[in-house]
Amino acid sequence: MATRHGNYIGGEWTEAASSRSFDNRNPADTSDLVGTFADSGPDDVERAVAAAHEAFPRWKALPAPKRGEILFRAAEVLLKRKEELARDMTREMGKVLDETRGDVQEAIDMTYYMAGEGRRQFGQTTPSEMPDKFQMSVRQPVGVAGLITPWNFPMAIPSWKMMPALILGNTVVVKPATDTPLSVVNLVKALEEAGLPKGVVNMVTGSGSRVGTPLMSHKDVGIVSFTGSTDVGRKVSEACAPQFKHCHLEMGGKNVIMVMDDARLDLAVEGALWGGFGTTGQRCTAASRVVVHEGVYREFVERFAAGAKALQVGNGLETKTQVGPCVNASQLETVESYVKIGREEGAKLVAGGNRLASGAHARGYFHEPTIFADCSPKMRVAYEEIFGPVVSVIPVKSLEEAIAVGNSVDYGLSASIYTQDVNKAFTAMREMYTGIFYVNAPTIGAETHLPFGGTKNTGNGHREACVQALEVFSEWKSIYIDFSGKLQRAQID
Repeated sequence: MATRHGNYIGGEWTEAASSRSFDNRNPADTSDLVGTFADSGPDDVERAVAAAHEAFPRWKALPAPKRGEILFRAAEVLLKRKEELARDMTREMGKVLDETRGDVQEAIDMTYYMAGEGRRQFGQTTPSEMPDKFQMSVRQPVGVAGLITPWNFPMAIPSWKMMPALILGNTVVVKPATDTPLSVVNLVKALEEAGLPKGVVNMVTGSGSRVGTPLMSHKDVGIVSFTGSTDVGRKVSEACAPQFKHCHLEMGGKNVIMVMDDARLDLAVEGALWGGFGTTGQRCTAASRVVVHEGVYREFVERFAAGAKALQVGNGLETKTQVGPCVNASQLETVESYVKIGREEGAKLVAGGNRLASGAHARGYFHEPTIFADCSPKMRVAYEEIFGPVVSVIPVKSLEEAIAVGNSVDYGLSASIYTQDVNKAFTAMREMYTGIFYVNAPTIGAETHLPFGGTKNTGNGHREACVQALEVFSEWKSIYIDFSGKLQRAQID
């Protein structure tokens, strides 16, 4: 019998107020029931926010190094259980074990990193323009943080939000994606085992309309951090605006690899395959566009198509599998619809193009790795985010044209260039208006100790990971101490 999981509110695991639940099934084999989870609503959100609000003063008062010790212990728990947690994640989300191990490792890394920030929340001290006056700045927490997290990195991304919020003294209510609640359950259990006080972290599972919407509009939630689509991100921003809540948005991408005529083609092809079809293309940083110089275009397309056709598609728990399923039926339908659009637009299908629905693939949401060549930058398959195993290849005549095509979409998350010319590399590095840039590597591979995020419709100016995440979940307070014993009027006296 599959395990039944409740919400985590005020340090207790509890059923939804409605007593309803929903199933979580393996997208590689829908006969495999991973677990059942609380199908929650506004009443559950109200209880969770109340618990977080009540716990906030005590958690805020705990010295930051002590908060860090709890996070450090949580990281140790995650490390000890890494393989078990990765297997759970592959069952509920579909990506291959090597990738889910990396997802758990990223949560481990982020938790260790933010544990250290318990002793490093540095402010500034500056000389005063007045005698006998001292001044400094310190961080202060915002309050209750509402976190709405996606399914494609179901432990890494919650950790990116949760750990900086916690180390700063905020309390948390997290709503995981309905496709991947188990990974957040496992993350919360690690914090619980590490000794996190009751009410500091709360988790409510359920739909975006019944849980996400009341969470982001709740009067006692001081900040909302959201990762997901640009359309939903806009709604989050609108919900936060009336109360001037802090709002952090991490949204879509249509990322580009630029392959120049002096590139090492073997390396570029390998990078395009990993960037385009890792996580079945279900990454905001996926390399869904490859812009190739005409001097090497035909050879690149031939090698790229051959590589895509050779990829093994299947259940991520099997060692031979390189590409797992789409996460659900809806996502698979989206992929199929864009393949149809690409054909209708006149793009040249050179690899894939079909759903896999027989034999070992019969009970899952599988699609072939698909490549369209001879694309125009204005084709929808080359312009809109698909979030699946579909890559568009676009020929160009120069570096300048490649950069122009790269910058032509509504998103600005990640870009990369393959070249052996340092001048081209630095030119592209400067001219691409993205939050992340790679040289001789694909558009995926971010590490926790550099800021993560993008420009344009990808985000709203904030960054995750690194010390920049502290800016999202804290407010600055400037403090002035006058020990002169008299009134001193700044800028006047």
